[in-house]
Amino acid sequence: MRSGAVVRACQKACRCLLSGFGGRVDGGQPERLTEGSSLLGEPPRSPAELPGGSEPREAPESGEGSEALVEICQRRHFLNGTQRRVSRDSLLSGCHAGFGPLGLELRKNLVAEWWSSVVVFREQVFPVDALHHESGPSLPGDNAFRLVSAETLREILQDKELSKEQLVAFLENLLKTSGKLRENLLHGALEHYVNCLDLVNKRLPYGLAQIGVCFHPASDTKQTSNGVKRIGETTEASLVWFTSARTASQWLDFWLRHRLLWWRKFAVSPSNFSSSDCQDEEGRKGNKLYYNFPWGKEPIETLWNLGDQELLHMYPGNVSQLHGRDGRKNVVPSVLSINGDLDRGMLAYLYDSFQLTENSFTRKKNLHRKVLLIFQR
Repeated sequence: MRSGAVVRACQKACRCLLSGFGGRVDGGQPERLTEGSSLLGEPPRSPAELPGGSEPREAPESGEGSEALVEICQRRHFLNGTQRRVSRDSLLSGCHAGFGPLGLELRKNLVAEWWSSVVVFREQVFPVDALHHESGPSLPGDNAFRLVSAETLREILQDKELSKEQLVAFLENLLKTSGKLRENLLHGALEHYVNCLDLVNKRLPYGLAQIGVCFHPASDTKQTSNGVKRIGETTEASLVWFTSARTASQWLDFWLRHRLLWWRKFAVSPSNFSSSDCQDEEGRKGNKLYYNFPWGKEPIETLWNLGDQELLHMYPGNVSQLHGRDGRKNVVPSVLSINGDLDRGMLAYLYDSFQLTENSFTRKKNLHRKVLLIFQR
């Protein structure tokens, strides 16, 4: 396959709208998912169908495969920018120039598939939206970026009558009262919980779904001086599932299996997607889904059983407004948070589709050809 043909295949495939899957859900049970489908088309070709004199091989575990993929993605407009090399850390943290036209098409298709799987065919899941910033005082240990007026900050710093202690106090108060950029989509979904109870007649379980950009501190010492933290941006897909504590563990297992099969559904090498149990500092249990990149495993999605404390903290006082119906009982539901990083997931599919082919006659390293195996359905 010539490089021009590869590019045309990539462009044509990325423009294709991906078909949804699954059916109408009764009682919260979706249709069974199957593995082995390709995100952007047909299964990869066998070695016999490759150009004569070429043999496929997996991208090496060293940095060679990683750098080669980034290079071809920049040249073929999956990633923006060709003047400066994009590092692996920048790609993972969201501190890069962004995606090119083909990268945006690929992410749009991934978003459409996620939305179709999680929202469209489920009667108990409703779409919500929230602001990119959250109001309210900062909490201890809160490292989120704050929204501060440059003019206000300049006036405080230029006030020569303020002592050092007064200056610090003014700045601390300014940070505490300023809004902050959201780090995840959980807070927005919890804000909609009470209002959306009416949509299900207070019957549990039900879910709220949202896709949006989130912001987080990202340290990249190679590009900033003194380790100053930059803003990393990621497109995240969130499902917040409200269920009784009695069935929370069962639903967590259900969503774990569903999400793992969903990621594997479009992969050339499904076994590169895996899961493992995890636990946070507060002892809450969850799971992480990983993709095995050439340099090792990186998380692409997390699932947590947060219990009822998140709701109780957001709605202090009148607990009865939180009650949902579990059979004949009124209960404060447990919150399951299913949150996926679609940007990192898209990167995983690019690595999954990437192969280096070598000429079987010369087998010289400088003749390795870089191919993205992306096909149209």
